[in-house]
Amino acid sequence: MFNAVPLMIIPFILYNMSMLGLMGGGGLPSLQNDVIVLSMISGAMWSMSLGDLFIVIALAVLFFEILRATRNAGGSLANHMLSMLVFIAFLVEFLLVQDAATQVFFILMTIALIDVIGGFAVSIRTAGRDVSIGL
Repeated sequence: MFNAVPLMIIPFILYNMSMLGLMGGGGLPSLQNDVIVLSMISGAMWSMSLGDLFIVIALAVLFFEILRATRNAGGSLANHMLSMLVFIAFLVEFLLVQDAATQVFFILMTIALIDVIGGFAVSIRTAGRDVSIGL
């Protein structure tokens, strides 16, 4: 059951929580809040905002989704269908919700699209290797 749940739902939920003001700062301005600020050896200050952190989380999730696509498990087809639904939810929200029309959300939506396309491509490729022809 858990294998069928697409992990890209995590960045989707996190963004919507911040959009609703549940991440502090009240809505979209919270995406600009610095989460990490470090002083570099060069003397420069490096900072990561909440929106940047969401992108990093989505890239890490994409890595694990691609790894999950290499397994030929029973829930992989359901995972692909649900990943497509997550991408459609990203797309619909991007087009219809005013607060979702940001660069961060667009990048998250693009990562979800890469998850769908990459998952199908990897599964098709690994399924072709699993077929044995008896000659």
